[in-house]
Amino acid sequence: MRKEQTVPSFDGMELVVTVDSPEVCRAVVVFVHGLCEHQGRYDYITDKFTARDFKVYRFDHRGHGKSSGDRYFYTNKDEIIDDTNFIIELAKGENPELPVYVIGHSMGGFAAAAFGTKYPDVVDGIILSGGLTRDNTGLIINVDMELAPKTEFPNELGDGVCSDPAVVEAYGKDPLNGKFFTAGLCQSIAEGLRWLMDNKTFSYPVLLLHGEKDALVSPKDTMDFFADIPSKDKQMKIYGNACHEIFNEYIRDEVIEDALAWIEYRLG
Repeated sequence: MRKEQTVPSFDGMELVVTVDSPEVCRAVVVFVHGLCEHQGRYDYITDKFTARDFKVYRFDHRGHGKSSGDRYFYTNKDEIIDDTNFIIELAKGENPELPVYVIGHSMGGFAAAAFGTKYPDVVDGIILSGGLTRDNTGLIINVDMELAPKTEFPNELGDGVCSDPAVVEAYGKDPLNGKFFTAGLCQSIAEGLRWLMDNKTFSYPVLLLHGEKDALVSPKDTMDFFADIPSKDKQMKIYGNACHEIFNEYIRDEVIEDALAWIEYRLG
């Protein structure tokens, strides 16, 4: 069963949340999407997870998709971190007896990693897909911090998201995908990345997944994050010849199965 609802976040910002509930639920998974996209692009992986009895929560970041807020804009790093925490706490509150896992992609990987650093001992494990944790490509962190926050940049990420031309075409035509992003978003994420690098305390069980050919978020981000964090239960897998959106790549079923197997092993 799929249910969409609007909820007020920690500061009252209205976020659109979708919950997919199988008849039998063994655990909860919260998906956190990336820059200039929306939760609806995660229907395929959601269906794979619900088929294995996982209850899935998805939400549109503020300023993204159907959620409220200035488009593709943040005022500070804590807005994205605390929105993510709010949805996770919502999922925990509605499912108090179930384990909760978080899967974050790209900018959502930053959100999940930063959540895990700011809020220890809240969930049972975290998976990052092409996670923006260091910005070795300079996509975000090189933006001038003195620019007016509402300055807009065209979204030219499309060709780099996936090696499948059909995915790239659909990305460009999707009206809920952003055609621009703002300096304020970049400045807020850059602030968060510097904070993340200064606070290497992430200790959750974690699975780090990345495409070898990712030109948007360097696989070195994942390698550096893996090396830096003190987690005692950490695994990393780099997929050869795969681009940024590994959940949409030609190997997507392998990637999804790796994520499922990692969680199921921990469920026992």
